[in-house]
Amino acid sequence: MRSVTRQLGAVLALATALSSAASWAQTGSYPDHAIRLMVPWPAGGATDVLARIIAHQLGERVKQTVIVENKGGAGGNIGTTAFVKEKADGYSILMATSSTNAANPYLYARLGFDPIKDFTPVAYVAAIPNILEVPKNSRFTTATALLEEARQKPGTLNFGSGGVGASQHLAGSMLKTVAEVNIVHVPYKGSGPAIVDLVSGQLDLVLDTGSLAQVKAGNLRALAVASEKRLPALPDVATFAELGYPKMLASAWYGILAPAGLPEPLVVFLNREINAILADPEVHQRMEDMGAIVSAGETPAWFGAFMQAELLRYQEIVKNSGAKME
Repeated sequence: MRSVTRQLGAVLALATALSSAASWAQTGSYPDHAIRLMVPWPAGGATDVLARIIAHQLGERVKQTVIVENKGGAGGNIGTTAFVKEKADGYSILMATSSTNAANPYLYARLGFDPIKDFTPVAYVAAIPNILEVPKNSRFTTATALLEEARQKPGTLNFGSGGVGASQHLAGSMLKTVAEVNIVHVPYKGSGPAIVDLVSGQLDLVLDTGSLAQVKAGNLRALAVASEKRLPALPDVATFAELGYPKMLASAWYGILAPAGLPEPLVVFLNREINAILADPEVHQRMEDMGAIVSAGETPAWFGAFMQAELLRYQEIVKNSGAKME
């Protein structure tokens, strides 16, 4: 009897929570106080910039403050682990990335969260493809010429990254597999120092997601992009697929997640608001100027399926890279 009573109590509590959430979403009483947008990376990077664009616009739309909270460390794991302990009430959301929710489960022996089960997919935001970049004075003017030399002279060209397991490392490892070339990995403590050495000619190439400004300034030369379609910001730069490497697809992706169990009405509400932000021409342009391919208004269900597929895809990518983190 006591067990039945507890079960009935749980059902009533759930029904009350769902009814309350539906009421908030329908009547406009949600949100009635500030929302926290967790960024599991330090300020200043692409994840942080995208999050602040979303936060500002979301705050204006829902008439509440949206506070960006940076909690970096361990490749995004520290902030993400802390986030999954938050209440699923719509007042804590996360800017997730392909690193935290696709690559890290295979890079780290101890993660602290389940990349799928501990989250509610809310809205896919954008992807920033890796761009094959060389110094402005490099002898390579095409990706084809670079890869041909790498094939003929194995081990003579090097590529930099922000560290073992970083997106540049995984993209470079993927290029080695897809193009069947031997290029040497040079890890740095962050992508910034790697790009500094690339600009100065100390590195032969980097497959980066955050140095488009250096390309536009003429300090680097972009040879190819690892996306299905050409970047609007670099319309004259071919994709690897156009060069004969259709499997060379490497992008850092970003999306909004909530803790597991966020009521459906709040998921729908937040998805609608974020998609409206992404559809705004000014926001769209700002993100494209960063090298991003912006969401076309995907549903939470689509984003959830995408995350599942990416988790499976990264298993092979990380395995081939040989990267492991403590």
